[in-house]
Amino acid sequence: MSAKTYQVRTYGCQMNVHDSERLSGLLEDAGYVRAPGDADDADVVVFNTCAVRENADNKLYGNLGHLAPKKASRPGMQIAVGGCLAQKDRDTIVRRAPWVDVVFGTHNIGSLPVLLERARVQREAQVEIAESLEAFPSTLPTRRESAYAAWVSISVGCNNTCTFCIVPALRGKEKDRRPGDILAEVEALVAEGVTEITLLGQNVNAYGSDIGDREAFSKLLRACGRVEGLERVRFTSPHPRDFTDDVIAAMAETENVMPQLHMPLQSGSDRVLKAMRRSYRQERYLGIIEKVRAAIPDAAISTDIIVGFPGETGEDFEQTLHVVREARFAQAFTFQYSKRPGTPAAEMDGQIPKEVVQERYERLVALQEEISWEENRKQTGRTLEVMVAEGEGRKDGATRRLSGRAPDNRLVHFTRPDEDVPRPGDMATVEITYAAPHHLLAEGAVLGVRRTRAGDAWERRAAASAAKPQGVMLGLPTVGIPEPLPAAPGGCAAH
Repeated sequence: MSAKTYQVRTYGCQMNVHDSERLSGLLEDAGYVRAPGDADDADVVVFNTCAVRENADNKLYGNLGHLAPKKASRPGMQIAVGGCLAQKDRDTIVRRAPWVDVVFGTHNIGSLPVLLERARVQREAQVEIAESLEAFPSTLPTRRESAYAAWVSISVGCNNTCTFCIVPALRGKEKDRRPGDILAEVEALVAEGVTEITLLGQNVNAYGSDIGDREAFSKLLRACGRVEGLERVRFTSPHPRDFTDDVIAAMAETENVMPQLHMPLQSGSDRVLKAMRRSYRQERYLGIIEKVRAAIPDAAISTDIIVGFPGETGEDFEQTLHVVREARFAQAFTFQYSKRPGTPAAEMDGQIPKEVVQERYERLVALQEEISWEENRKQTGRTLEVMVAEGEGRKDGATRRLSGRAPDNRLVHFTRPDEDVPRPGDMATVEITYAAPHHLLAEGAVLGVRRTRAGDAWERRAAASAAKPQGVMLGLPTVGIPEPLPAAPGGCAAH
């Protein structure tokens, strides 16, 4: 009898992506194999959901409805729903989609294999939502999506009360991992060939509040700098409130901490920041940016901005544009405010008409596009060492290029060498010849290739995959170096 197959469909932030790696690992540990074809043909389909989008539930029920006839025609097929929307809606999911077999929450992802088996034996839906974390996710089996770059979770939950965000209610209060456990995982990953890690938390630089050490995060960054073989360290997402001078010093002084920072702004208006319950103001935010640039001149800084928060006036919006001009972000993830059920902001007076929000949004995007292009043009002529990625350049096959990430996380497309072709995880030294708003080009010959243990690890994995049916990937836009970028405003990693 052949093994049962599975697929995990992932929505939302990096924390969900990392949780899905755990879910895949748990299922494979239980004897399942990744489905060789479309998800509709898998024996088990798992939805790892996000609750921060206004229409997240409609999207979920639409997808579940699509699978209903397939399930009805395939005895033994199972559907599971987990993640933030499952934590929030609980019994509603089974009531609206009675063909779902398992509903589990953000705190008990380790229960999935047992719940699937129990649903199979008892022939009824299993709904199990834990109110607090059962086991820190990083203690669970993992099927990582990259052989050369990895997420490492350092905390879960969030102690902030931003009025647009429902995450603390679904992920709970901040809970930190012990530093020794984090470093043990980092060292184990490096031993497997990983050369880049991204430290992950809902509010990553608040790390230490749960263990009583305000400098724990900067100490962790410095400790990562002492891990032999670890070439690149990134982290996401920090909160301006907790971004202290010792963290800036650790970034500047630790060689393998990359010159890149994702620092959510949300609004440039002090009045709107207060309504959002953001515990910093414009002056504090720009002060952090100034200190980072003084310590790390080449740092690429990105951000999140919400346009049209309830009560936002034209003057409030102008303050946001002012901060964007002053900060000169390499990239900004801009979102139109939309109501998230269960958040205080959804009930606030002064909801902004859609057409006003759209007009402001377009102005912001145009300004940021102009700045991104100007900042990228400053990279022209620079020689950069790029970590070759897998799946980052969707047109690479047609253009005979390879793609990868510069130290500051800018995306670089470069000419594929005729000989000594670098593998994903290897390093290529290139000279930047052209800049677009969202990527850089190196059109000349590659100046050098450094083959790495990470490239070896990718090659081993590719050989192993070729020896068995190719699996279905998670519902991710790319595979390769995890991008420390939020997928949803105000969501798990967008603080």
